[in-house]
Amino acid sequence: MEMEQQLEWNEAQKTVINVDLVAAAKEQLKFLATVDRNRWLYEGRGLDKAIHRYYSCWLPLLAKHSESPFFEGPLVVPLDCEWIWHCHRLNPVRYKTDCEKLYGRILGNRDVASSVIATSKQDTEELWKQLYPNEPYDLDSAGALSEDVHAKPVQAEKWSDYDIVSAVKRQSPFFYQVSRPHMNNDLYLEGSVARYKGFLHIIRRNKERSIKSFTVPTYDIDLIWHTHQLHPASYCKDLVDIMGKVLEHDDTDSDRTKGKKLDTGFSRTTKQWEETYGSRYWRAGAMYRGSSPSPISTSHYRSNPVSKKADSFHEHQKILHYPEMEAVEVMLEFVDIRNLPEGHKGSFFVSFSKTQPDRIFNAKRELTILSVTGEKQVAYFQCEPNGHLLFDLMSYSSSGSLIPKSAKTMGSAKVSLEDLVCPTSKLTMEKWLEVVPSSKMETVQAISLRVAISVATPTAAPYIFHFVRPRAFSKTSCFPLPGRIQYAKNCTRVIDDTGDEVISLQMRDSKKSEGKNDSALHKEVIGISKSGEVHSLAELVGKEWLLLGAQWSLQLQTSSSDDSHLFELSGHRNVKFFPGQRLDYEHKHCIKQRSQDDFMTAIEFSAKHPYGKALALVDLKFGVINVKEEWFLLPGSITAFVLCDTLRKEGYSSLVGSAKHSKEKDFSTQETDVCHEDGNRANLESETEKGVQLDLKATKGNIAAPAKGAISGGCGSGCGSLVKSGACGSCGAGCGNKLESGGCGGCGSGGCGGGCGSMLETSGCGGCGSGGCGSMLESSGCGGCGGGGGCGGGYASKLKSGGCGGCGGSGGCGGGCGGGCGNRLKSSGCGGCGGGGCGNGLASVKTAEINA
Repeated sequence: MEMEQQLEWNEAQKTVINVDLVAAAKEQLKFLATVDRNRWLYEGRGLDKAIHRYYSCWLPLLAKHSESPFFEGPLVVPLDCEWIWHCHRLNPVRYKTDCEKLYGRILGNRDVASSVIATSKQDTEELWKQLYPNEPYDLDSAGALSEDVHAKPVQAEKWSDYDIVSAVKRQSPFFYQVSRPHMNNDLYLEGSVARYKGFLHIIRRNKERSIKSFTVPTYDIDLIWHTHQLHPASYCKDLVDIMGKVLEHDDTDSDRTKGKKLDTGFSRTTKQWEETYGSRYWRAGAMYRGSSPSPISTSHYRSNPVSKKADSFHEHQKILHYPEMEAVEVMLEFVDIRNLPEGHKGSFFVSFSKTQPDRIFNAKRELTILSVTGEKQVAYFQCEPNGHLLFDLMSYSSSGSLIPKSAKTMGSAKVSLEDLVCPTSKLTMEKWLEVVPSSKMETVQAISLRVAISVATPTAAPYIFHFVRPRAFSKTSCFPLPGRIQYAKNCTRVIDDTGDEVISLQMRDSKKSEGKNDSALHKEVIGISKSGEVHSLAELVGKEWLLLGAQWSLQLQTSSSDDSHLFELSGHRNVKFFPGQRLDYEHKHCIKQRSQDDFMTAIEFSAKHPYGKALALVDLKFGVINVKEEWFLLPGSITAFVLCDTLRKEGYSSLVGSAKHSKEKDFSTQETDVCHEDGNRANLESETEKGVQLDLKATKGNIAAPAKGAISGGCGSGCGSLVKSGACGSCGAGCGNKLESGGCGGCGSGGCGGGCGSMLETSGCGGCGSGGCGSMLESSGCGGCGGGGGCGGGYASKLKSGGCGGCGGSGGCGGGCGGGCGNRLKSSGCGGCGGGGCGNGLASVKTAEINA
C-alpha cells in the first residue's frame, strides 16, 4: 500500500507547470502587502474608481500593447488597476470568457510588470498620458476618494456583468491568511508547489473516475493556485494539458460552519489525500488563522515623526540586551501502531515533550493514536527549533472499577527538530519510528509508531517579560486579590519566562529641581541592570515623560481624536497605545473572560504600516508585556512600568477605563504603586511569598486548534488564554486563564461567568460553571467546577495532583459535590465529582483535538 501511495505521489510531481511558481508567489505576496497598505482599494469610492480605470483604461491599453508593443520593455500596470486585474484573474473561467468576448483572446501578463517590482515605469507613464490625458497614471487615496463622475461602478457594465466588487470583497482578507514570514520562504514555498501538484492530481483522478467533489485547498496550496491563475495564458494552457479543461476557482463560499459545504469538502479532501498519498493533508503554517483583525480606523500615519539619532538609540538599546529566540510552529499526529504484544488489553496513547529545557514548550502533553481510537487528534504548538521531541508510548487498562490503573510506559522514540527544519527534510516527516522498550517491557518484535510531523520555517519568537513584586497569596481567592503593594518603593523585577531577571525598575522622587521654590512633583525611573549598573531611564517633566535621555516622549492623549488611543510614544518611531487587545493580539473568542480594560496594545504607525503594526501587548492587571521586536524591548518595558504605575491609583479592575477618564486628571500626580503580582518561580513553594504570573493570550507554546474551519474547529466557541500549555481553552462559551497548563480552562454551557481557573503548572480544568474556579499548584485536574454562584462551599486546594479538586453547585459537574472537595497529593483521579459526594474517576484530557 505504501509503495502504491508513493508511486501516486511521484506521478503527481510529473505535472508540468510553465510558471516559476516560487518566484511568482513571492511577487504576489509583495503586491498584496502593498495593496494592504492602500486599503482605500478595498471598498467605496476608491474601489469604484479603480474598477472604472481598469475597464476603460488598463484592459484596452493591455490589449493594444500585447498585439503590437508600443515600446521595448515591460508595460507597468498602475497599482489600482493591478488590484482589480488581480481579482478578475482569480476567476479564470470568467476572465477567459470576458477577454475573448471583448478582445477575441486571453490577455496575459507577458511583458507586463507589477508596479511594486518595476524598476522603471517612465515609458508606461508617457504612453498613458498620451492615451488618457485627463486621467492620472498613479491614483492615490486623495484622488480616488475625491468627487468624480468617473467613479461609478455602473461604468463597468458595458464591458462585463461580472460582479467585480464582490470579487474584491472576497479576496481582501486573503493576505492576512498568508502574511506570516514562513510563507515567503523558498523552502516552504517549494513544498507548497509540490502539494499544489498533488492537489491538481487528485482533481484529475476524480475527473477520470467521474467523481464530483468539492476539493478544498489549505492556504499554502491556495497561495500557489492563485499564483498560477495570475498567469492566465499559462494557467489555461497548463490546465487543459493536465485535465482537459480550465479549472474553476470557486471562492464564493466562506461559511466554515461544521457540516456546511466548505467543512465537508475539506474533510473529504483530507480523507482522499491521506488515502491517495499516505501522508497528512494538514501542514504547519498553512491552516486557517481566524478572521482578519478588526481595523483601528483609517490611516494614522504621520508624515513627519520626530526623528532621533540612530547611534544614540542603539546605545540605549544596550542597557537591556536580551538574546533573540527563534520559534518553530509544529503540527503532530500519531497515525498508527504495530507489533503490539499479543493478548495485551487496554488503551494506548502517546505522551510527548522535549528532551531538554525549552523556554517556549516545557511540559508533557498527550495525544491518542488514530488507528486505536478512530479519532483524529492533531497537536499544534510552538517550541524552540532545537533538541528532540520525545514520544512515550503509554498504556493503561481498567479493572472494571471507577478507579483506573495508572498508566505505564511501554517505550519511547524521539525525533530531532534540527533534522526537521533542515532543507533536506522538506519540513515534513511521516514514517514508522521504532519504540525503544522500557526496561520493564518485554516484546518479541519492536513496537513501531507511525508519526506525522510538519514544521514551518523558524521565525523570531516574541519576548515575554513579567513585572513582579513580593506579594502573599490570598487564601480566600482563586488568585491574589488587587490591592496596594506594601513596599511600593522597592524595585520591580522584570523577569523572563524562565524566571531569570532581565532588569530591575524603580520609581523614585527625582533629585533634580528647577529652582528653590519649585514645589512641583518630580519623578524618575531608574533601572538596575544584571551587572549592577544604575541607569536613569525616564524623567517626568511637567505632564510628559521623557525616556532614555529624551530619545522618547510619552504623553497622554488629551486632544480629541478619532482613533481612541490613550497614550503616544514619539521619538525614534511613532507608537500609540490603544485600549484592549488590538490587531494581532485581538482576542477573538473569550472576549467576556478577561476585561479588555486590562490590556493596552502598542501600535506603530509608519509609511510601511500606515494602518498600524502591533508591537506589544501590555497586561496591566498581571504585569506582563509581550514584545515582538527587540528595538522596542527597553522603551516598551519602561512605558509599561510607567503606565502601570500611573493607572494603579484607580485599581486594576478597570485600568484602561481609568486611563480614558484620566484625560481630565493630572497625569503627573498618580501614585507610585505598581500593578502586578509576585511571579517569582523560585519562591512558588514558599509560605511567605507566593504569586501568580498569568500570561497573555496564547502566543507561545500552546497546543490548540486554530480558530475554526479547516482543521480549525477548536472546542466550543472559545479558547484559553494559555502559555506553555496545551489542549482546549474552553468548552462551551467560556475560557480558561492558565500558565503552563494543558486542560480546559473553563467548561460550561454558560461559560465561566465571573470566574475562571487560576492555575500554575497545571493541566486540568481551572474552573467550570458560572461563578467558581480552582486555585491549584502543580496539578493536572479540575481545580473547581461551580455553578450558580460558587464552588459548592469550597474550592480545591491541591499540590502536585491530577484529578478534579472539587465540583459544586447546581450547575457544576455531575451536580456538584455539595460542601465537599477533593484533596489529593500526587494523584490522577478526581478529588470530587458527582451528586453530593466525592466520586473517583480519571480526568479525560484530550490535548489539542482537531476535528478535520
